[in-house]
Formats: sequence, C-alpha cells, structure tokens
Amino acid sequence: MSKKINLFSHFKSDFASGLVVFLVALPLCLGIAMASGAPLFSGIISGVIGGVVVGFLSQSHISVSGPAAGLTAIVLTAITDLGSFNLFLTAVFIAGIIQLILGYIKAGTISNFFPTNVIEGMLAGIGIIIIMKQLPHAIGFDSDFEGDQSFLQSDGNNSITSLLSIFDFIQIGSIIIALISLFVLIIWDKVPVLKRLKLIPGALVAVVLGIIINELFIRTGSHFAIGKEHLVSLPSPASLDDFQQIIVFPDFAGIVNQKVWLVGITIAIVASIETLLCIEAADRMDVHKRYTDTNVELKAQGVGNILSSLIGGLPMTSVVVRSSANSTAGAKSKLSAIIHGVLLFVSVITIPLLLNKIPLATLAAVLLLVGYKLAKPATFIHFWKKGKYQFIPFIATLIAVVFTDLLKGVVLGMIISVIFVLKGNLKRAYVFRKEEYIDGDVIHIDLAQEVSFLNKADIKETLKNIPNNSKVIIDASDTVYIAHDILDLIHEFKTIRAKENSINVQIKGFKKTYQLENSEENHVTIEHYYDALKRKMVEKKVGNFK
Repeated sequence: MSKKINLFSHFKSDFASGLVVFLVALPLCLGIAMASGAPLFSGIISGVIGGVVVGFLSQSHISVSGPAAGLTAIVLTAITDLGSFNLFLTAVFIAGIIQLILGYIKAGTISNFFPTNVIEGMLAGIGIIIIMKQLPHAIGFDSDFEGDQSFLQSDGNNSITSLLSIFDFIQIGSIIIALISLFVLIIWDKVPVLKRLKLIPGALVAVVLGIIINELFIRTGSHFAIGKEHLVSLPSPASLDDFQQIIVFPDFAGIVNQKVWLVGITIAIVASIETLLCIEAADRMDVHKRYTDTNVELKAQGVGNILSSLIGGLPMTSVVVRSSANSTAGAKSKLSAIIHGVLLFVSVITIPLLLNKIPLATLAAVLLLVGYKLAKPATFIHFWKKGKYQFIPFIATLIAVVFTDLLKGVVLGMIISVIFVLKGNLKRAYVFRKEEYIDGDVIHIDLAQEVSFLNKADIKETLKNIPNNSKVIIDASDTVYIAHDILDLIHEFKTIRAKENSINVQIKGFKKTYQLENSEENHVTIEHYYDALKRKMVEKKVGNFK
C-alpha cells in the first residue's frame, strides 16, 4: 500500500519557491502574450491554469506549466490566418482533447528515449539563451519581449546584435538595481542568518529593494530613475466590467473549419513534445531524482489547455525557464507550482499597480542566476570527460538550441546520438582475430552481446570473403541476442556455401537448443533463442525474463 503524501509537508520551502516562480512568470506571461498577438491577459490566464490546475493534476514535483515561448510563432500565425482570436481558442480546445487522448494511449512513454546528454544539452542551451536575453534587460535595453528564446528576433536583430547594441542604450539606474539584486540573490543562500528565513526568498527581497531604490530615484528627481518602459507592464482593470471584457470565449462554430483542426493538431503535437522534453529536464533537475508519469502529464496538459481555451487563455506547456527557477529556489513538491498560480491570480486582481513598479532589471538578475545554473561550466567538463560519444551530441544540441529552437536542437542531438549508437553497434557486433589470412590459418569470428539486423551487411560481406579450404570458428559465447536474419545467414553459410567451398565451420558458444545443424528441423529461430534464455534464467533463479 503506497504511502499518502501530504501536499503541505514542505510548505515553507514550496511557498518561497512558488513566490520566486510567480515573480519570474509574471513578465513572461505578459511578454509571450504580446509577442503572440493575443490579449495580454490571455497569458496570465494560461499561467494561472498552468499553475493551479495542471500543477494539481500533474505528478511532477518540479515542473511548472504556462504559456510557452516555443509556441509564439505558431500562435501568431494561427491568429492571423484564422482571423479571430475566438476561432483560435477553438483550436486550443481541440489541441487539449488530442493531448488527453495521447495521454490515454500512453504516448508519453516516448520521453524514455530522450538521451541524457541531449536533455542536458537542451538545458545548457536554454541557460545560455536566458543569459543572452536577460543581459540587455539588466542594462536597461528592452527592445525584445520577455520570454523570447529565438535567436532571430521580430525586430530584425538577433541575440548577438542585441548584446552588441546594449552599450548604446545603457541605463545607469537599471545597472545599479541589477547589481544590487544579484548581490542580494548570491549572499542570501550563503549567510547563515539569512538562510534561516526560508519563507522570505532572496528574489522577493531583491524585488522589494528594486522597487524602493527606483522610487527613491523618482522622488529625488535623479536621472537614474527607471522609466515605465523598463518596468513590468500589467493591464489594470478598473471595474468588474473591465474584468468581464477580459474573458474571451471560443467560437465553436469553427469546429467544422479544417484550418482550425490543422492548428489544433499542430499545437497538440508541438506542445506535447515540448512538455515531454521539459518533464525529462525537470526530473533531471530534481535533487530527489523522482520520476514523473509522462502519460499523466499529457492528460494534465490536455485538461489545462481545454480550460484555458474556454476562458480566453493561451495554449500551455511545461516550461523549462519556470521549472528551472522553481528548482533553483528549492521547491520540494508540486505545491510550489500551485502557489505560483494562485499568486498570479490574486496579484493581478488586487495589486496590479504595485506589480507595475517592479523593474525588469531585478527580474533579469533572478533569471541570470537561473541561466548560469543551467549552463554552469561543470556540466561542460562532465560531458567532456565522458568522451566524444557523449560530448558531441551534448554540444551539438546546445548550439542548435541557441541558434535555432528547442525542438530543432533536440532533433539534431537525437540524430547524432542514434548515429553514434549505430556506429558503435556495427563496430561491436563481431570481432576478427586476423585481417589477412594465410592458408592454414584459423579464422575467428567472435559475436558480441547483441547482433542486430543492422550488422547483416557487414557479416554477410565477411562470410562472403572467407577463403576456400579454410577453417572458421564462429563464437557466440558472450552473445545474449542474435537477430533472426543473422541466424539465417550463419545457417546458410554453414550448410551450403561452406560445403561447396570446403570451408570447415565450427560453431562455438551456441546453446544446444539453438545449435546450428544441417537438419532443417533443427534450424534456429529467434523464438528458440529467447526460449533458451528464459529457461536458463529460470534455472538460475535470476528473475522474470521480459
């Protein structure tokens, strides 16, 4: 019987981390909504549902969901093509239904095939993106929207040109606040007295100090004062009617529109893949190394997108930036994600004017530390020491994520990893003791632990070039798996070609139940092979064979 977990067991640490994620998520929700061509509050709605609803339904302890920068281009294009935000919401509703179905058919298991070096490369790449994108905000140059992760920007610049341009737009007040915020964030977890104040995270102290310092600049008439363009910009509804106008409903008349379905399917696929990648990344960041049921996660995301679409919210995914901020802040359970969603909802209703005083430079300082922890030098050293087969996919994923996007980067890393696996498999399938044969030499072919159909071409070529009147020993002593194609190939060589060319073939290490013989009734099949292994394991009582 499983032990029931109390959601509030780690309330102190989860509340503190939820508060940090709330501060990070607020400008990201607004920025992504603005870049998507959607109403600003649609990003907040998505953030609230991603935190409260998906946070409650999900089994992930670290992951935080909300509007995703990776969907920005899809959303902007879809709203433009469909000609209506209401029709777009119908597409999001369809996407949610599809994600629910994917969860029930257990499509989430594909996440088990993402290599660790690719996931770590993705995380390090996102860390570098965060640093590149937040440095301009720390300086006071805010041309790019909060939450953008694309190398190429909508204003015609890119991440590198924006970095080079910051020296032309230096805002001393932003630099002062960013440096003070960084100082507070760094010392907060190092000074013993401050570490005891678990309910007061360093990010909150940095934000409060940022507001106070800028207010002093403003009241004293200092030219260091930060203008509104460098502060959080949250819409401030003045009445209940204003709030009612924020809620937009889907136009279900578009359910028969093929374009709506195409958008819905596209969002479902992209959002699901990004979610699975981020869940794998979140599990990697979890200090307790707990594993998330990805099928449950897809169902949670589906419910979240359905509810978000019904009240005017953007589509959501699990998001690495929020999740990494959550992990960095010391989250212990999914309560932190729920708290961040509650804080988003309460704050935009009660204190929007106060939130609009938060300098973006302070939030940039918070994210700069998050970015550093994702792309810290120790990670690069770790994979370098593991060798080229681990390092190359890692660094290739990182570079591709930085210069293209998350999905393209992961696809490239996966392709390189698969190539390395196939290359290694081909090399290890069998070993020759000699490369040149002299009359009378004994030729040894030692099969490896696994010999798949991918090795058929090389083994076939090798057997083809065995000289006449020679002696060949094919050794399967260490083999645990041989593909049926390879067994057929060896059987044909031994029973037909070897006899015709006076080649003496000795079979070694093959079990009696699948020994290669001339008799057709004893011809080896893969079923024989597995049956033999199963019997052997049962005899040795080593457990169930799967």
